[in-house]
Amino acid sequence: MSKNCWPRFRVRNNTDNNGYLDERDFACLALRATIIEGKGEFSFSRLQEYQHIMLGLWEEIAELADFNKELLQDGKITTDEFKQAVQQCCMGRRYEDFPQAMKMFIDSNFKMVDLNDDGVIGADEYRFNCVTKFAIDDIEVVDEAFNNLLSDDDRRRGGLTLSRYQELYAQFLGNPDDNCPAIYLFGPLSEFSL
Repeated sequence: MSKNCWPRFRVRNNTDNNGYLDERDFACLALRATIIEGKGEFSFSRLQEYQHIMLGLWEEIAELADFNKELLQDGKITTDEFKQAVQQCCMGRRYEDFPQAMKMFIDSNFKMVDLNDDGVIGADEYRFNCVTKFAIDDIEVVDEAFNNLLSDDDRRRGGLTLSRYQELYAQFLGNPDDNCPAIYLFGPLSEFSL
C-alpha cells in the first residue's frame, strides 16, 4: 500500500523472532502485559484475563490470516499474513467496528501505557513507552511526535484518554493518509527504519 501507516507497522508480537506468529507469541504478550501493568508485580488473575484477551485475538487473527490454509497443520502464520489479516478486519473501520478481541487488545495497550492509572496518557508516559521500544537519543523527537499526535482537546486534558486512544489506534490501522496524527501513536516511527 502506498502512503499509509502500514509501511511503518512492524509486527512486534513475534517474540522468538522466527518470522512466524503462533499461539505462544500471544501467550508471551499476555505475560508481558501482566507484568507491565503490575509495574513488575505478578497477578495470576490479571494473567488469566490477559491470556483470554491475547488468545482470543490470536484465534480471530489466525482465522483471518490463514490464507494458505496450513494453520491447522503448522499452527503458525507469517508476519505478512498477520498484517494482511489486521488490514482486512480494520482498514477503513472505526474502533467500534473492530472484532471484539482487537478492541480488548487496544484497551489493554492503553492500560499498559497509562502507568499512573489516571485515565490519560501524558507526555511522561508516552516518552517512557517510546524509549522502552526504540533506541532514542533525542527526547525532542519524542516530544515533537507526542505534540503532533494531540488535538487541542487532548492538550486541554493533558494527553490521550481511552476513547481518543481508541480513535487514533483505528486511524493508525485503517487510515491511508500518511499525514494522519495517528502515525505518531507509537512514537516517532518515521525516525526509524522498521
